[in-house]
Amino acid sequence: MGGTAAGGTQREGLLRGQGAASRGHTRGRGGQGVPVPCGSGTGTRPGVVPFVALLLLQRRPVAGRALLVTGSGCPSHGLCRSNVQEQTRRQVAVLNATAQELFSLYLKCQGEPFSSESDKLCNPAGIFFPAFRVNRTSERKEVMVAMYKLFAFLNASLGNITRDQEELNPMAKELLERLHNTTKTTRGLISNLTCLLCKNYNIFQVDVRYGDSSKGKSAFKKKQQGCQVLRKYVQVIGQAARVLLPHLSPS
Repeated sequence: MGGTAAGGTQREGLLRGQGAASRGHTRGRGGQGVPVPCGSGTGTRPGVVPFVALLLLQRRPVAGRALLVTGSGCPSHGLCRSNVQEQTRRQVAVLNATAQELFSLYLKCQGEPFSSESDKLCNPAGIFFPAFRVNRTSERKEVMVAMYKLFAFLNASLGNITRDQEELNPMAKELLERLHNTTKTTRGLISNLTCLLCKNYNIFQVDVRYGDSSKGKSAFKKKQQGCQVLRKYVQVIGQAARVLLPHLSPS
């Protein structure tokens, strides 16, 4: 299924694949700007993620109004692993623990003026990021839906950022490896949230609003959009972890 024009609405078929901007990414062959050798990681791509059949990366990020749809379309609950809640807890904890390091490494790899003017250039005030208004006292169903929207958006944004960095900084092996690993964890988390929403609430479709694609923008704007999204991610992931983890505690 192709993307729609900006401003349209795109329904997330939870069991037909999560939207993401990372469709068809390949290692960059150079591009605008001068590569920054800011990391010495292996650059190895992560392996196959859990529930890969549920994570067909079919769509580009577009803007649209979020809308929850419920129905009787959930398949067998056998899709859920027995330890799905514990696995989800671990994935959120990992993302929370590594977010700041990813942002710091990203800044280092962009060079000046991003390294010295990050407060100004990476201010996320002007970008779209999913509203996250749930708290520890919110209903579990509401929390799960908000989490799904947040991490579906993040997965698409990571696809944009990774694609741009493969083009702009193909020698930044450590950064690219961290981006790939974060994406791998995020995809696994989306898969587990898919399972929990369907199993516990019979929710199999969630409309997700995405930010703008960076395709066609200048190298500077691509770098700036990436740092804005990652800075906001650092701010939100801690709150998300504090809200979600109590809802996934063993009964």
